[in-house]
Amino acid sequence: MKTIDGNHISRAIIKDLKKQVAELQGPPPAITFIRVGENPASIAYVNRKQKVATEIGMLSNVVSLPATVSRDELFKKIDELNNDKKVHGILIQAPLPPHRVEREIFNRVSPLKDVDGFSAANLGKLCQEDESGFVACTPAGIIELLKGANVKIEGSHVVVLGRSLIVGKPAALLMMKRCIEGNATVTVCHSKTNNLPSILKQADIIIAAIGQAEFVKANMIKQGVVIIDVGINRVNDPTKKLGYRLVGDVDFKDVYELTSKITPVPGGVGPMTVAMLMRNTLKAYHQQQK
Repeated sequence: MKTIDGNHISRAIIKDLKKQVAELQGPPPAITFIRVGENPASIAYVNRKQKVATEIGMLSNVVSLPATVSRDELFKKIDELNNDKKVHGILIQAPLPPHRVEREIFNRVSPLKDVDGFSAANLGKLCQEDESGFVACTPAGIIELLKGANVKIEGSHVVVLGRSLIVGKPAALLMMKRCIEGNATVTVCHSKTNNLPSILKQADIIIAAIGQAEFVKANMIKQGVVIIDVGINRVNDPTKKLGYRLVGDVDFKDVYELTSKITPVPGGVGPMTVAMLMRNTLKAYHQQQK
């Protein structure tokens, strides 16, 4: 099957996590979400993550703070959770209000509870290939998607379109790891890259995370390429009830015939991100028990 079904692959992971949690002795793993402001998308994302946590048998809690919360107040709340032994994982829901510096807020979370994998400590461990750290959930999910679709990473030329700390950079590091699920030759492209189509045409695997709706077209890729589309963008569509539809960073219809494997939007990377978050939370639980 050409379309990589993230829902199907994530369900198998969630089923396994549910079994592992049921076998634990004592209180279950617990994750706390910190949401700053009332962004509707953030509210929806946190609700979905809570729903999956409950299904698995984990405890979850949401700390809702106003968009006007001061830096000191936010740090105080993070520190309380860092010191709370009943909380095993902490997630700061992005995006944060524009006046907040995400990097310093992510770094305030204890590396032992940073189940999003965004802290400098955990990114550094990924760079050093230290397995004790937490890998950012979306890149970790990409690896599982490729494994589930029997796509060979080792020896492939992977082009990562985007260089964010959340997707692009950690995805590139994962693809370069010295292991069977890595060992790729990686090219990272971004908004300042010259001759982008000529680089994309060399790719065996494209990871699109540039944040531009339907940016990648058929004339930019080669026959047989595997595409992982991380993008999720709203485009106006009066035929839809909400007045818009969700599309990725890849023009799915335009490229479909040329690809050997491709993820849809929605239903591709999104479900995997949530599954990897829960896997990181269980890992954090085990590490803290020790």
